[in-house]
Amino acid sequence: MKGIILSGFRPTGKVHIGNLKGALENWVKLQDEYACYFEIADWHLLTTSYDDVASIQENIFQMVVDWLAAGIDPKRSIIFLQSSVKEHAELYLLFSMITPLSWLYRNPTLKEQIRDLEMTSDNNYGLLGYPVLQAADILCYKATAVPVGEDQLPHLELTREIARRFNNLYEEIFPEPKSLITQFPRVLGIDGKKMSKSLNNAIYIADSEEEIRRKVKLSITDTAKIRKNDPGHPDICNIFSYHKIFNREQTDEIKDSCQKGELGCVECKNRCADKIIEYLKPLQEKRKNFEKDPDVIYDIVEDGNKKARIIAQKTLDEVNESMNLKINRRFYDKTSL
Repeated sequence: MKGIILSGFRPTGKVHIGNLKGALENWVKLQDEYACYFEIADWHLLTTSYDDVASIQENIFQMVVDWLAAGIDPKRSIIFLQSSVKEHAELYLLFSMITPLSWLYRNPTLKEQIRDLEMTSDNNYGLLGYPVLQAADILCYKATAVPVGEDQLPHLELTREIARRFNNLYEEIFPEPKSLITQFPRVLGIDGKKMSKSLNNAIYIADSEEEIRRKVKLSITDTAKIRKNDPGHPDICNIFSYHKIFNREQTDEIKDSCQKGELGCVECKNRCADKIIEYLKPLQEKRKNFEKDPDVIYDIVEDGNKKARIIAQKTLDEVNESMNLKINRRFYDKTSL
């Protein structure tokens, strides 16, 4: 094994094709090369959805079903629930003591999230500090690498800074994890923005054929191509970006036909939808099988929780000892003399 991987999703429900191509398929490949920990990040969910928790359990179930359908193997990887490993919270607390506020305020990913979700300036403490919790997630398992999209690079750099600061202040316990940039780091939603559940612009693994066709039909294309015979500009067209992901063998022909005004947007969208449906069909069949037995999903996560806790407890023992927070019998024996 090359090292240790930690990655995860917030349990916001079913997985969309941006998650699939931007992260999940990469996870599947990494299982052959790394010891993998995949986290259901339910505490992270609360940073923006603390007032809407009714669907968390259903969302966890649906998300794990998608992970398994995509090829995450619980015999080779550990799937666990963040809130079931309390050491994450303890390490988060200790890291918060050594993390300057300036490191958090400069975080461009946080600024982008506040903008995209149209949040007010009166944000909660958890949202400001969630990059520190993310660092705790990663370093609890001494991860040596983290598969990330481009938008997560600032978070990972903060994790590296926290690890470096801790090692300099106390004892060298943590590695500085490197980034593993995915092949498709950013998949656009049907509105041309980053694909996101919160923006309601996503195509999901579990979407029916009819739903996929409806969403592709609504997708933004080249606004300058008004009529079928108008020459198009594929490189700025959202639908062409999907072709490059799901229909790579035909992208040259599609690009050429579009630029010549031979391919209209309606036909281009239909061909795109066909390819997305074809690509997702095997995953959807596996998904249906996993959905039939919820007990299997529960057992997989609970088994992962137990395995994750063993590693996290060992890390926290080292941390507490290095910070002189672990009670020392020799000190008290000496004092009593």
